[in-house]
Amino acid sequence: MRVTGFPAGLFQTNCYVVARDGSSDCLVVDPGQDAAGPLTDFLTESALTPAAVLLTHGHLDHMWDATPICERYGAPLYVHPGDRHLLTDPAAGIGPTLSPLIAGVQFVEPSVVHELGHGHDVEAAGITVTVTHTPGHTQGSVVFGVDAGAQRLVFSGDTLFAGSIGRTDLPGGDHGQLLRSIADRLLPLADDVAVLPGHGEATTIGAERAGNPFLVGLRTEHA
Repeated sequence: MRVTGFPAGLFQTNCYVVARDGSSDCLVVDPGQDAAGPLTDFLTESALTPAAVLLTHGHLDHMWDATPICERYGAPLYVHPGDRHLLTDPAAGIGPTLSPLIAGVQFVEPSVVHELGHGHDVEAAGITVTVTHTPGHTQGSVVFGVDAGAQRLVFSGDTLFAGSIGRTDLPGGDHGQLLRSIADRLLPLADDVAVLPGHGEATTIGAERAGNPFLVGLRTEHA
């Protein structure tokens, strides 16, 4: 399994490309603002074609370039129904302070959109992706799980970071709900599960359980 990630745009949002060894198909996770250029260059250089584009949630810094990538490669988009409205109305997810960033920009859905459900699998590019609904940062936030050989990976979006958790002060955010999502659906995972977040460096479930200050006592309080 090949996993490549790079930060893009004003918010340095991590965009990921996932492909089986020897495959010409791949998955793209969270192509946000200004991701299309470097992503297209990488796909061309690597002779890869997206079979699907997956969104961990609908905030504009994670979905800004999703439609252009889907339309360019004829790939479907996968998003949780709780955040689907943000594809065409991203201002509803960022509030009035950040809304000037998208003044005059029109957002449209790609031609094919599939809605994600908790516990369901997405099968694309020869890869099985497990969907875990983790509301709190947004109501449609999800985490994607993938087996890369013996290593389990989770793409955590803005639910869990190295040493931190997602913000909940934007429309649709709920701090208590976010903590419950992490406690119920991420902390039970094995210590060696790799966490590839929407911003910042990769980490592991064990490292976050042991050292993330936002998770102190979380298992006892919310599990």
